Amino acid sequence: MASLVRWTRPSLQKLPSNNERVRPFSDVIYMMDNSFAVTPVTRVKLPSKIERCSMRAAVLHEFGQPLSLEDIPRPVPREDEVLLQVEACGVCHSDLHLIRGDWPAFAKLIKRPLTPGHEVVGRVVELGKLVGEELLHQRVGVPWVFWSCGTCTNCREGRENICQNRAITGVTVNGGYAEFMIAKASHVIAVPDSLDSAAAAPLFCAGVTVFRALKNADVIQGQRIAVFGVGGLGHLAIQIARAMEAEVIAIDVDDAKLSLARESGAQQTLNSAKEDVGAQLRNSGGVHLALVATPAKSAYDTAFTVLRAGGAVMIVGLPSEPLTFDAVKLARNEARILTSVVGTRQDVRGTLALADAGKLKCHVETRPLAQVNEILDEMQRGALLGRVVLVP
Repeated sequence: MASLVRWTRPSLQKLPSNNERVRPFSDVIYMMDNSFAVTPVTRVKLPSKIERCSMRAAVLHEFGQPLSLEDIPRPVPREDEVLLQVEACGVCHSDLHLIRGDWPAFAKLIKRPLTPGHEVVGRVVELGKLVGEELLHQRVGVPWVFWSCGTCTNCREGRENICQNRAITGVTVNGGYAEFMIAKASHVIAVPDSLDSAAAAPLFCAGVTVFRALKNADVIQGQRIAVFGVGGLGHLAIQIARAMEAEVIAIDVDDAKLSLARESGAQQTLNSAKEDVGAQLRNSGGVHLALVATPAKSAYDTAFTVLRAGGAVMIVGLPSEPLTFDAVKLARNEARILTSVVGTRQDVRGTLALADAGKLKCHVETRPLAQVNEILDEMQRGALLGRVVLVP
């Protein structure tokens, strides 16, 4: 029997036969036992999760305070939206900054109460009335860019990731630290069958962010790439750079993370807490690209000093304090400063294609939503390896 996925106030204009799909969706009779009848003898039971009027979510009320685990109303999709039953949501370092209110430019955008989370994979369980039925039951992901207008200058130039009118998942709209969430049907992206939901979720931010950064840096075969910070982004950057046939040197202060770097394909690892990384890299000829995947300002201080002539620093990790550099030295070597932020839908598809081909795999630890505050504390201490993914 067909499952009902949309409903509105009932009208009794017509009743479908037992084998007929409910069209229009207003032809539904509400029953006292929480089921729905399309004839006096035919009932369409909703899945148990959808029958619930509430859902569990981690909610931000005040910056700098722990998230509150609450039962809140389950959202209803608008006409161009879908409802996802969340299967996995990565915990990004950006979430930590947003929850603490570290970034003033973002803090003023955040609506509170807010459910954070922007690395989301889930299954479509309900459709807005304008959404094609082919999306129903599909497993999809939701990236940082919840919605882009498609008409502003940035969108028309292929930069929807910095759309001037964009909505941001887990910032301006509720995100995936919950059992269910709303998404725009136009902006969800199918997840390849080869990837499980927990492994795929971080690719919708961490993965696509370094994918676009390396693509924008025009990395080519044989170049030397230094990746500073082997966290959720850094270990993925190593794999993508290796897929581009670059030589990769990984830098971190944690031997466990450097071990992960080697597992991810780095040919050389350096512990900046024990070694003079700047001197070693300069003495070996410098690097074509220093990709900084950590918010640590000290990493940037070193990165600016290890470039070969024409080299570039790629800003990916976002420190909460201003960066400083020697402009004369940069200009003398025609060194460049590059920036990149998340990615477009096409970039997400490119990232997923790499993973589907077996060239990209996120190191994932799954943990329950109830542990979100503990996870954020561990992230603050730098105690996490790879990416932690919440499973509601």
